[in-house]
Amino acid sequence: MADTPNSNDKNPVGRRDFFKGAALGAAGLVVNAAPAAATELAPAPVRPGALIPSNADVQAEFGIGVAQAPPAQAGAESAVRPASDYMVDVLKTLDLEYAGINPGSAFAGLHESILNYGHNTKPELLTCLHEETAAAMAHGYAKAAGKPMLVMFHGVVGLLHSSMALFQAWADRVPVVVIVGHHRNPAGVINRPHSAQDMGSLVRDFVKFDDEATTLERFAESAMQAYRIAMTPPMGPVVLVVDAALQESRIADRDRPRIPQLTMASPPQGDANAVREAARLLVSAERPLIQSQKMGRTPKGWDLSVELAELLQSPVDVMGYASWQSFPSWHPMYGTGGAGYTADVTLGLEVVDMSAVARTARTTGRKTISLTSEHLFQHSNIHDFGRYADVDLAIAADAEATLPALIEEVRRQMTPERKTAIQARGAQIAAAHKTAHVKAAEDARHGWDASPVSVPRLIAELGAQIKNDDWAIVSGHQFTGDWQRRLLNFDKHYRYNGDSGGMGIGYDSPASVGAALANKKLGRLSIAIVGDGDLNFGPGVLWTAVHHQIPLLFVVHNNRAYHAEVMIVQRMGGSRGRGSGHDHTGNVISDPNINYAQMAKAYGMYSEGPIESPGELGAAYKRALERVRAGEPALIDVVSQPR
Repeated sequence: MADTPNSNDKNPVGRRDFFKGAALGAAGLVVNAAPAAATELAPAPVRPGALIPSNADVQAEFGIGVAQAPPAQAGAESAVRPASDYMVDVLKTLDLEYAGINPGSAFAGLHESILNYGHNTKPELLTCLHEETAAAMAHGYAKAAGKPMLVMFHGVVGLLHSSMALFQAWADRVPVVVIVGHHRNPAGVINRPHSAQDMGSLVRDFVKFDDEATTLERFAESAMQAYRIAMTPPMGPVVLVVDAALQESRIADRDRPRIPQLTMASPPQGDANAVREAARLLVSAERPLIQSQKMGRTPKGWDLSVELAELLQSPVDVMGYASWQSFPSWHPMYGTGGAGYTADVTLGLEVVDMSAVARTARTTGRKTISLTSEHLFQHSNIHDFGRYADVDLAIAADAEATLPALIEEVRRQMTPERKTAIQARGAQIAAAHKTAHVKAAEDARHGWDASPVSVPRLIAELGAQIKNDDWAIVSGHQFTGDWQRRLLNFDKHYRYNGDSGGMGIGYDSPASVGAALANKKLGRLSIAIVGDGDLNFGPGVLWTAVHHQIPLLFVVHNNRAYHAEVMIVQRMGGSRGRGSGHDHTGNVISDPNINYAQMAKAYGMYSEGPIESPGELGAAYKRALERVRAGEPALIDVVSQPR
């Protein structure tokens, strides 16, 4: 059947005619290239390899305006380079060690410059299979490393995919540096919906700062400003939007803007008079209580918390979900004071919401003090800021920066008589806490040999295997209750990385990989106890851990359900007199059961399980930990009790 010419062509050529003409043309080139005196056919030419398309070719194919290089000038001595090379130099100034990416064309200029100009170091690219995974990894990394990680996203779709993880980092007050590439003047069916006239508005409710860099000078200044804002308490994620055309433009070396010097802001410290009054209340208190939520940011913060508690002989309540590990879990002052201990003065250190404590205290004449940088926040849409706290003394300052002054003032006001009374109180509190600790150990034995495996045994067997390691639990604890803190000795600030802040599922698995990446350089053994529901939100992070050789032990707390929701529906049905016969519908992850060990193997990770017999757990941990100590990730799938 003859080819039908395109009726819109002025000189229509059929497909066969086109190929015929192309062949004749190629033959003509060969003939013309031969010497005139040649009497034999020239040998067939070597076929050229595939040519990499130029930047202009790619831009033309996708309908993007081509960024032109400046015209050459006579006598010019300065080399002309991609503008994204300059951007890489700016990023190196910020000492960003890693950049998590799911690749996209809108930041291809930066991507290429990091690889070929920056030699894939500071930042080193981490391949992630989802943008939410990349941002959650950065969240966990920052808590373990004490500094931000970079993530780069492609336009609207990339930023929207990342938004849940950015919200979690926001609620947890953790710094993450985000670069979003987009095509400011898009063309073509792909890039039009991937662009936005106000990209930052997509996540503005839960980031501290966003800006769009319109020039290279603006990029450098905004990058410095974003980093400083991210790292100034209260910390949080920041977003920098960069046009693809700006990345792909070209500049002469002599026209490179100066890279500003990064100067960090000093954390805000409490007013001296307010600190003096807080010390007076604490020294005179008969039953003080320290509540600490997001205080353990650094070793210094950890040490200051211990020093204050020991000076006052005050119990320290590290609170529950959304808290960091700001105090040693086996310290005599760890706890709430024991049965019958009612605080007459409560000091909150970086506690987000003290409203309930303050309301109760007001009715009984007790006192409350709030020392936190939360008082400096000014967002209103997400309710993570809590209700108004009617405290007696509110100090708007960073707790870690203020504690040295508070400790000094407590020492100054401490009389010998008060010191004697305080020491006696401390002995009573330590005895009460020891009783509670012993009881917790006894309670852990219930169901010790049960199958599925009990949560206390899941943790205790792990503790026996890592007792001689410098270990860190890089996941949260919301699905294992307080058993981690009771059965494992959290005696350093990095032993426990804390929960997500926003309490959304899907944080633990990727954040644990990010924290393990930071711990790899520090020589720490990283362990993540993650729920099966959590791992299902982003299992691709297992591949990232294997691909980048990030040593980490995943322990899957596999209760085959979203068990909190099971209990919620049970309570709801009971309160309505309808029973609980249908409470598992919509809440369980079974029929079929998911084999997480096989899932891990599919991603190239060493794994064992599902393990249902508690007697097999210790040996499985031992084998997996040998792999992790050797520098690779591993996973143990433990079929476990609900809580």
